[in-house]
Order: sequence, then C-alpha cells, then structure tokens
Amino acid sequence: MIENFNNNEKKDINFKSLGLKIFFSLGLVVICYNLFFSSTNTSINLIDIEKKEKIIKEFGYVLNDYEVKRDTIQNGDSFGQILENNNLFYPKIYNIVQATNEVFNIRKINVGRPYTILYSKDSLKTPKVFIYQPNPVDYVIVSLSDSIWAEKKQKKVELKEFEASGTIYSSLSETMESLKLSPLLTNELSEIYAWNIDFFRLEKGDNFKIMYTSRYINDSVYIGLNRIHNAFFEHRGKPFYAVEFKTDSLRNIYEYFDENGKNLRRAFLLSPVQFSRISSRFNLRRKIAYYGKIKPHYGTDFAAPVGTEIRATAAGRVVKSGYTRGNGYYVTIKHNATYSTQYLHMRERGLKVGTYVNQGDRIGRVGMTGYTSGPHVCYRFWKNGKQVDPLKQKLPEAKPISNKLKEEYLAYMKPIKVKLDKMKSTNFGPNQKSIIP
Repeated sequence: MIENFNNNEKKDINFKSLGLKIFFSLGLVVICYNLFFSSTNTSINLIDIEKKEKIIKEFGYVLNDYEVKRDTIQNGDSFGQILENNNLFYPKIYNIVQATNEVFNIRKINVGRPYTILYSKDSLKTPKVFIYQPNPVDYVIVSLSDSIWAEKKQKKVELKEFEASGTIYSSLSETMESLKLSPLLTNELSEIYAWNIDFFRLEKGDNFKIMYTSRYINDSVYIGLNRIHNAFFEHRGKPFYAVEFKTDSLRNIYEYFDENGKNLRRAFLLSPVQFSRISSRFNLRRKIAYYGKIKPHYGTDFAAPVGTEIRATAAGRVVKSGYTRGNGYYVTIKHNATYSTQYLHMRERGLKVGTYVNQGDRIGRVGMTGYTSGPHVCYRFWKNGKQVDPLKQKLPEAKPISNKLKEEYLAYMKPIKVKLDKMKSTNFGPNQKSIIP
C-alpha cells in the first residue's frame, strides 16, 4: 500500500512539474511573439517614417528644412516688391540690394523666369533665401539672413548621346521635322557641310546619318542640342563623311574630316545665306525684265525673306560699303590678292570700311534696296580681278590635317565609319536612340 501511495505521489509531482514546464513554455512563446511583432511593427513604422521623410535637395539646400515657395516673375514685378510681398521691408531690402549688386543685377530679372523663396519653419515664416533662375542652367542665390551675400551657380549639365537618320523627300528641314528632330540639327548639319553640299539643290533619295549629343539637367530635362559629332550625307549618290576630331588641344578646337583625313572646310562658303534658293544664276546673256533687254548678270541671286542674315563667305577686310541706285546698300570684301566678294540689295548700310570679318560673320541683312523685284542678295565673286561664277569655281581648301595627327585621326575614324555604315537610313519616322546604356 505504502509503495502504491508513493508511486501515486510521484506521478502527481511529475504532472505538476510538466504543467509548470508547459505553462512557462507557453509564456515564453507569447513573450517572443510579442517581441517579434513589436520589433516588426517598429521596423515597418521606421520604414514609413523614412518614406515620409525623404530628403529633397536642390540649389545646395535641404528643402525639408524650409517652407518652400515657387513662383515666376510677373509683368511689373521688381525684386524689391517681391521681397516686400514676402515679409521683408526697407531698410532690410536696401541693405540686401547694396550687398549683392556686384553679383545680382536686380534690374535684369525677366518676366516668366522662375524664382524660389525658402522660409524658416516657424510661426514667423521669415524669408531666408531667394533663388532666381535666368535660364534652365544658371541660378543666383541671395542670402536674406543676417549674413547677406549672393552667389552665381550652375546646375550640373549631362550630355546624352543619340543617333538619328533619315531620307530626304522634300527639304532637309521638313525631313528633320517629320522625324521629330530638333531644328537645331538642321542648322548644325548644314554648317558642317556648308563647303561641300548645296542644300538648295538636294534631291529625293539623299540621306543622312548623324551621331550627336544633347544637354540635360536632372537626368531627364532637355535643355538643348550640344553638337553633332559625326555624320554621313549621301548627295546625288556621292557619300560625304564628317568625323569630328580635335586638332588643337590647347584652344580646344575641333574640325571635321572625311574618311581620308581631308578637311571638309573650304576657304569659301557655297552661299552667303542659309536655306534659301537660287532665283537667278550667273549669266552673261540673261535678259533682265527690269531693263527689257539682254544685260549680263554677273552675280548669283539668293532669294530669302527680308531680314535674313547675310554671311561673309570667307574671312577678309571690308574695302567698300555704301549705296548706289542700282545696287542699293552693298558691301565688298577683299579676301586676299586673288579673291573678292560683293553682297548687294541689303536692307540697310552694312559694315564700315576697314572692318575685318571672319568666315560666317553677319555683314548685313537681306533687303530690297536698289533695282530689285523681290527680296534677295546678289552675290558677286572676283578671281584675279575678273567676275566669275562662284558655283563653277574649284575653291581652295582649308589647311589639311598635319602629318603628325593624320595617322592618329585615321585610327580614330575607322570604328566611327563602321558604326555610321551600319546605321540604316529611314523615311518612316524617327530612328533615334540613345547610345548610352
């Protein structure tokens, strides 16, 4: 009996011990569960806080630390009025203007340009910083605190590389427009080939391929074309390559060369105006309606709207500038002992005699002065004192690439030419893609 009793007592003790173990185990589980989910919730809350507290930086400031107001300059606004409307008054405004006038000209704030004001995050909402943006890249910071100062800064500009190609169906500008490409590319391409291709006489089927860079801020905001670096133009079945190559590292000068290292530039431009048409060519037996008889036409007429810029086709010095009844306002440029050019029917008097001009410089604008039936510039060309047809002359070339650089250029050019050759011209819409991964 005693033995059975003892056994039963041992069993009760074991059951109690087991119960306590289970109780404590369950308690431990509960505690761990609460700790886990408590920490998880804390992490989630921290993540939420981080998302809510995303740091925003601009103009060198953490915008989270300020109340931010963005606006644009309105018609009639002045710097003083803007500050006065934002809780700053005389003589504080006067002190700000005086302290910053060497950096920030308050008279040159333009209507439509954006500005930003940063205020203190307190009940007073005191203006601390004024930021003016005259253009998408530049900005001026004006400190409005006790320490008054101004500083000009620039946003970081990134260059992105692109390719584009197309086939001419009417004009270069219309083709570019149909491909949704910047009109600046039209001007740039015409400048590259200004010495080699007559863009007034393009034909259907002519095609181009270009590799260029555009400028961006904040990685996605387009602010304009940088430049074309390499190009291919097929005109009347003849290929014209143009590969950019640095020829002067000290002055950072780039020039364009063909696949053989030949400079695309010539001593003379083919035309004194861009994107015009030839309304009358050099013709020694042309019958002029104005005179009603055969009278030699010693010039080449380029029709263009009144006001179109007239460019010097080559560098030289102005030797004549005046007005005659037949020529209207005109300018004559002597380029060297061999060549001279003349530009007639300008809108107003051109450059003064003795002025030196570089190739491509504006020397006047298209007008209708003198004997003319429509707006155009009559372009005359002398070689060795004799007037000749400039479009039939074998014009002198620019200085060739040096022997020292030619080998380097040819090695540099080869992979670029391969890339241009592999590009396909299209007439069915944009064929534009970033080269950057």
